[in-house]
Amino acid sequence: MIAPWRMPEFFNRFKGRQCLFDYAKAHDIPLPVTPKSPWSMDANLMHVSYESGILENPATIAPEDIYTMTQDPKKAPFTPERIEIKFKRGIPIQVKNLEDGTVETCPLLLFQYLNKVGSRNGIGRIDIVENRFIGMKSRGIYETPAGTILYHAHLDIEAFTMDKEVRKLKQMLSAKFAEQVYNGMWYSPEAEFTLSCIRTSQECVAGSVTLSLYKGQVYIQARESPLSLYNQELVSMDVQGDYDPVDAGGFIRVNALRLREHRRVQNQMDIPLP
Repeated sequence: MIAPWRMPEFFNRFKGRQCLFDYAKAHDIPLPVTPKSPWSMDANLMHVSYESGILENPATIAPEDIYTMTQDPKKAPFTPERIEIKFKRGIPIQVKNLEDGTVETCPLLLFQYLNKVGSRNGIGRIDIVENRFIGMKSRGIYETPAGTILYHAHLDIEAFTMDKEVRKLKQMLSAKFAEQVYNGMWYSPEAEFTLSCIRTSQECVAGSVTLSLYKGQVYIQARESPLSLYNQELVSMDVQGDYDPVDAGGFIRVNALRLREHRRVQNQMDIPLP
């Protein structure tokens, strides 16, 4: 990998971005940015990121024309666009537009289509200050339309199908895996272990989620799954089901033991109540 900013012969010659602008102009090298729009831009299938230039001051509001991937939410359609995403083992396998019937199942085309519908509805913009690997903070602006839609849909189908305690562990592992990937540790043994655990957690994450896309927001409207842990009779206020309300009394008394002991010790120490 060639990384010019780490090479003395490069950074000693070019002291900053203006030197690079001057060099490109002198050698007729086209650039996606200009001195009037002096920010760095990196784009791929997943997202577009912007940083540097005027964005280095976190108090500076980003100009409206910085965004290249998404429609301004204020200018997005006034009619919500409804889609349905199907998952199998946590992986999106189909997206269907419930307005015009468009269906995509190929992973690449599915993601590109979500980028398209997310873009026209202003989905996926974020302006954050993040912590880099070595500890310094940096300000970045991101556009991630498809990723944002899938994130919300996946969280919802997870909550519908995954055991409560398993989901708690998976959420902790997700944060750890995100850190490992961000820090460039994708091929590390710890990342391989974390990813294997996450994959195991997804075995029962299957079903479909209905979403509404409207002016920069993703709204979850419905979900269904053959592997759902949701038991309508068990939680119904109209049908008792297999749950005996009398059991709640014993549950409360058992859990209160710890709290009563905590209060007894506080009383002995004359600790005032909060």
